[in-house]
Amino acid sequence: MNMTTDSSISAISREAAFNTLKNELVLNAAYIDGEWVTVAPLSDESDSNSNSDNVHCLYDPSVGQVIAKTRLSTTAHVEAAVTAATAALASWSQTTVSERARYLHAIADALEERFDKVVALSVLNNGKPVEEAKIDASDAIASYRYYANLIAKQETWTEVSTTESSVRLLKTYAPIGVCALIVPWNFPMVTSAWKLAPALAAGCTVLLKPSEVTLLPELMLGNILSSIGLPKGVVNILPGAAEVGAAMTSHTLIDKISFTGSNAIGEKVMTQAAKGIKDISLELGGKSAIVVRADADLDLACELIVGGIFTNAGQICSATSRLLVHCDIAESLYQKLKTHTQNINIGEGFAATTQMGPLVSQQQLKQVHNYLQIATEENLACLTGGQVLNRAGYFVSPTIYTKVPKTSRLWTEEIFGPVLVSTTFRDDAEALRLANDSKFALAATIVSADQSSALEMALQINAGHFWINEQQIVLPEAGWGGFKQSGIGRELGEDGLAAYQKSKHVLFAK
Repeated sequence: MNMTTDSSISAISREAAFNTLKNELVLNAAYIDGEWVTVAPLSDESDSNSNSDNVHCLYDPSVGQVIAKTRLSTTAHVEAAVTAATAALASWSQTTVSERARYLHAIADALEERFDKVVALSVLNNGKPVEEAKIDASDAIASYRYYANLIAKQETWTEVSTTESSVRLLKTYAPIGVCALIVPWNFPMVTSAWKLAPALAAGCTVLLKPSEVTLLPELMLGNILSSIGLPKGVVNILPGAAEVGAAMTSHTLIDKISFTGSNAIGEKVMTQAAKGIKDISLELGGKSAIVVRADADLDLACELIVGGIFTNAGQICSATSRLLVHCDIAESLYQKLKTHTQNINIGEGFAATTQMGPLVSQQQLKQVHNYLQIATEENLACLTGGQVLNRAGYFVSPTIYTKVPKTSRLWTEEIFGPVLVSTTFRDDAEALRLANDSKFALAATIVSADQSSALEMALQINAGHFWINEQQIVLPEAGWGGFKQSGIGRELGEDGLAAYQKSKHVLFAK
């Protein structure tokens, strides 16, 4: 790969991403107590053998090739980070809300200055199209801005009305303490911001473990924290695998855990959190429904269906992967949807024409391929797709199955790929039964010309977030989280700040 620094190179290109990787990112290190601490240098031997000396490889999923080699943090780094975060808590927790807001704005400013670099790294390491990566970076910036403004307005003391006239009752908030934040690979920088921004706003100190699959954009954060002069120990970044996450979630000096990921790992996190009775937030899986009523605009419905399942190649916890369509319009919708889906431009993320990129890893490709094989075994009716593409990288065709029975594994299980399953309904009551017949309850979309009926349906569907005739826009002001096995607690909005605070009350005589 040519590492040229020619000024003619596009700011968001593969070459630009490699330049940033080479010249600005710190590999083989953990960010602890305000400094990059080397895990171990890579030797010439380990450079030539990715399996030697516990070398960890980072991939470009659009071509399936190694783009960087590093070493991951260990449990010893967790101990050092906990020590640093615990020491920093005493002073950071007592900072004023205006001071914390200033640092959050500074992070947002620094991200804006590095916007193109963060986007390029995300496309390179995650594989998503440039326009999607731009949305991610913008969402991260908006989260830091939102919590800076929210905390700046929070009063130190508020008076609580009581029925007892002889006393006064005041309420304040305190940070919950040292927090372990564990984020997934599908939205680098975004889920980090959703957790880190409110944690810092509340006055907590943090251990952040980004996914070892998509480290590159996350590593920029350590440089940003140093550049803005954030006090040492307030944020510690541990690029690590499962053993690092387990050491964080079971550590007796960790006060809160916020985890986003699979249900299988979420259950382990809950078990580990029991040690020391830690506060916990879990954002887990989904099998969300998109309900298309008989009065829906079919062109709009196609746009929302495609956006809800094929954005980020379906690697979204809120992906509306179950399509429920009224039987009167089903065939017409399916034909439009088939044409729309077959016209999706699939390619590498840096190409301007790409609408859907690859899956993030060989492991994810294997998982989705397994479900395609299950669909064949179950004799599901494939409207379009159903194949792993015969090309370099981790590409799967956007896939739609119709007439899928509720007993199908593809109907009940989260695939986390560009695979849509569909069935029909005859009335709203049946649609509600189908929508709610899931162990997950994260989100839902309703497409209808009748907003009142759609709102009534939203009241009766088990989910935490809804879109009516709209794409999956997630605002920092709107709380995020679900019911059932989709998780515990909420992120974003005022609920997101409250997740990192404990209320304190003081009663005294008038």
